Amino acid sequence: MKIEFRKIPLDESEFEISSNSVKFLGTFSKISSKLAKINSKLVGKCDVDCCKCGTTFTIPINTEVKFVVSDGIYSSEQDEEEFVIIEVEEHLLDFDEILHSEIESLKSEYHICDTCKNNDELVEIEY
Repeated sequence: MKIEFRKIPLDESEFEISSNSVKFLGTFSKISSKLAKINSKLVGKCDVDCCKCGTTFTIPINTEVKFVVSDGIYSSEQDEEEFVIIEVEEHLLDFDEILHSEIESLKSEYHICDTCKNNDELVEIEY
């Protein structure tokens, strides 16, 4: 789902999209002519790889994420610690791209399967 930045409403609007078994839902609205905010939630399941043995397993996802979206380069003297900053190009807010990015970010974290958690060996298993 894509929306032109200039068409983002001032009032909060709801959205919901999904990819595989992950839902991305919440609200979005414009803060200023160059900034918008997204209050979202990721819900579902995601396949990840164990960082020790390489086995693929499924993890549950239930997380809230707040975004500040900038139409162009973001610059602010305020520290926006609770928000993830996204700079968009071509004046388009692309929810599918944000969802894909968040899924890939989850997959890139270190995950350990139950078998490796119960294994007391300190050495990683080669695969």
